[in-house]
Amino acid sequence: MSARVAFLDRDGTLIEEPPDYQVDSLAKLKLAQDVVPALRRLREAGFELVMVSNQDGLGTNSFPQEDFDQPHQFLLRLLASQGIEFSEVFVCPHQDGEGCGCRKPLTGLVNAFMRERPVDRAASVMIGDRQTDLEFADNLGVRGFRVDAADPQSWSQVARDIVDAPRVGRSRRATRETDIEVEIDLDAPGMAEVATGIGFFDHMLEQLAKHGGFALKLRCQGDLEVDEHHTVEDCALALGSALKEALGDRRGIGRFAFHLPMDEADAKVLLDLSGRPWLKFKGKFARERVGGLPTELVEHFFRSLAESAGATLHIRVRGENAHHMIECCFKGVGRALRGAIAREGGGIPSTKGVL
Repeated sequence: MSARVAFLDRDGTLIEEPPDYQVDSLAKLKLAQDVVPALRRLREAGFELVMVSNQDGLGTNSFPQEDFDQPHQFLLRLLASQGIEFSEVFVCPHQDGEGCGCRKPLTGLVNAFMRERPVDRAASVMIGDRQTDLEFADNLGVRGFRVDAADPQSWSQVARDIVDAPRVGRSRRATRETDIEVEIDLDAPGMAEVATGIGFFDHMLEQLAKHGGFALKLRCQGDLEVDEHHTVEDCALALGSALKEALGDRRGIGRFAFHLPMDEADAKVLLDLSGRPWLKFKGKFARERVGGLPTELVEHFFRSLAESAGATLHIRVRGENAHHMIECCFKGVGRALRGAIAREGGGIPSTKGVL
């Protein structure tokens, strides 16, 4: 089986880089912020760790080998005590301009390693702090990630980007009737920034994101001077498109979910992120409008959402208060989405092998 490898720069990446660019004493050795929990996440996710470092002039009078070895070996022992071990450590001792074949961004340091064992390049990564590290990644055919020593959250974000592979979707829909931008992150907390020009509709979309457990940004400029139809419909289409993009091939998702009571109202929601659009809606509202939202557009919203997201959605709602009934629907679909988008494994949840 091919290995997933995380190639790692050392100075400026694993440890802070001193002003003279040489870590030649224990006094100069300092771990980068949050590097240990980030490396542990990579190890737990199945990555093999390989260090690849340029050490200018190593072994010369200005940078004796023994001055390098003491802090370097201490670093390896320190990380090993936290369960972080490297299968290989590759060091180029040459100065820039010497014309060697091993100095990053060249790949000479690791060429033999890559030949001698199977490495899944598509799933492997290179993490460093310089442009040359990203060029090394390109030359090696792996994904490159850059850490920023000035950003205390940098290592945490890099680990999240690699391990969690955040499912983010964006959609822009611009017509003569509406102009809509949507961003959705299925793996971020359920925070919502919504502005459609219809207050009650904004509130419902916020409920959808909150109870769905995902982050949502949605901005709409619609022709509300005509009526609310285009705004509601096109927001659903744009949101569904962003959701579809974020789901990708739908690998590892729960796929199915349902649920929701609210005071005297209750909604039963059945959801399948099947890739096949379908809506079955059953419910009658006693009022024609709630706030600025015509109740006839509730079913239409969910139909448009199901069609653009590629979802099978069944909703049955009962109650006396139209506000509660509509909110029940949005919360219920949100809770159903929370379970359906949850990661449960690595495979596609279908005997067909595709959704």
